[in-house]
Amino acid sequence: MNLRRWLTVGIGVKRWLLVAFIGLIILALGVAHVLRQVSAALPPGSLLGDLLDALTLQSLPYELRGLILGTLGATLFLVGAYRLVRALVDPFALWDRDLPMVEVIYQKRFLARGPRVVALGGGTGLSTLLRGLKEHTSNLTAVVTVADDGGSTGVLRTELGIPAVGDIRNCIVALADAEPLMGRLLQYRFPGVAGSHAVAGEPSRDLETPPSSLGGHAVGNLLLAALVELEHGDFEEAVREMNRVLAVRGRVVPATGAVLTLHARLDDGSEVSGQSRVAKADRVDRVWVTPEDCRPTDDALRAIADAEVIVLGPGSLFTSILPVLLVPGIAEAIDASGALVVYACNVATQPGETGGFDLADHLDALGRHGVGRLPDVVLGNNRFNAVPPPGWVGEPVRLRWPPAAGPAPRLVLDDLVDPVNAHHHSPDRLAIAIMSAWEREGGHRRRPAVARAGRTA
Repeated sequence: MNLRRWLTVGIGVKRWLLVAFIGLIILALGVAHVLRQVSAALPPGSLLGDLLDALTLQSLPYELRGLILGTLGATLFLVGAYRLVRALVDPFALWDRDLPMVEVIYQKRFLARGPRVVALGGGTGLSTLLRGLKEHTSNLTAVVTVADDGGSTGVLRTELGIPAVGDIRNCIVALADAEPLMGRLLQYRFPGVAGSHAVAGEPSRDLETPPSSLGGHAVGNLLLAALVELEHGDFEEAVREMNRVLAVRGRVVPATGAVLTLHARLDDGSEVSGQSRVAKADRVDRVWVTPEDCRPTDDALRAIADAEVIVLGPGSLFTSILPVLLVPGIAEAIDASGALVVYACNVATQPGETGGFDLADHLDALGRHGVGRLPDVVLGNNRFNAVPPPGWVGEPVRLRWPPAAGPAPRLVLDDLVDPVNAHHHSPDRLAIAIMSAWEREGGHRRRPAVARAGRTA
């Protein structure tokens, strides 16, 4: 396996080994020429002449002499070159030491040539997508919602006045090369409930450790909050530092640096505020975010402008995907890009939020928010015999098509579901479907940026 990796086309190793080897051959020929001239000039029987004859194996037949010296030289060259590269690289390596160096070089060089992909959303769906995509490209940017207000994230948001960090933490864990060790650390939650001390009846992850003032907080959330303090309140820079510290394969950026609040109007005309309450609401009609004058981060806009593929979802439609698209400037940036825009529809409904939704209902919901024009391709799951998780009250998303309003994007159906969990996508299958859609487009930006201006919702 290691030898096949070294011989893989495109990782930039063999060409330079060949150049170095040719250089050594020329050097050896030069040295041999000098030795020959010196040996010829020495008187017969001299001590130096006898020493040169011994070193050059003059007592052996010519063919055997060349074979021995050639084999010894090639072996020493290859071993020395490998050990030299390893000695130079190892002190700076941030990968798992059990991973062969050639595998790391392959990942860094080969994946660096992958398409520039931007994924928007949050929650479990976006983390699942990133785990699959990072095996195909390292030019990957996750633009993450910051509207969450529940649990540990909600407490830090209230007490410190910082945007939501939970979804950002999950995406960083998904892209970190140090996963799963670093992932377990960042995802660890202290026993208890966030924002409280001991709570009667609250189960603890460690029965011997009583809840504390850190109860319910994830280590990754606290680390991000600390970085915000160290960066003097600059949330964007704190996330950048988190990416650097954890050697993230790609980048994770917040959709905005503002503290967002998500609002929803339900089918009965009532309104609710707060992402955690919207997620539990029944029959959501429309959502919006405040403050209305929030601005997208520069990193998010640059990534979208440079993207070759933009993926919306998967994830909670009203509480993960739309809170990103409704940040002023995000949808417009996608509209102006030359990227292929793919909407990865959920494989299952979410009770309350999207209960009873089929494939077309998801697109109609995007249309009601003025972003239904964005997708060029919709990925839908056509496998319905996956194993449902315990206590599952959702159902597979039915394949009614096309949506009621506006021109229908191109529909691509595939087996995208995790076979042992009917509620989640398979990371590998979803990533392959997206990369296949990109390859069908010819592997280049689809059209000039101005071409989208003529599309209607």
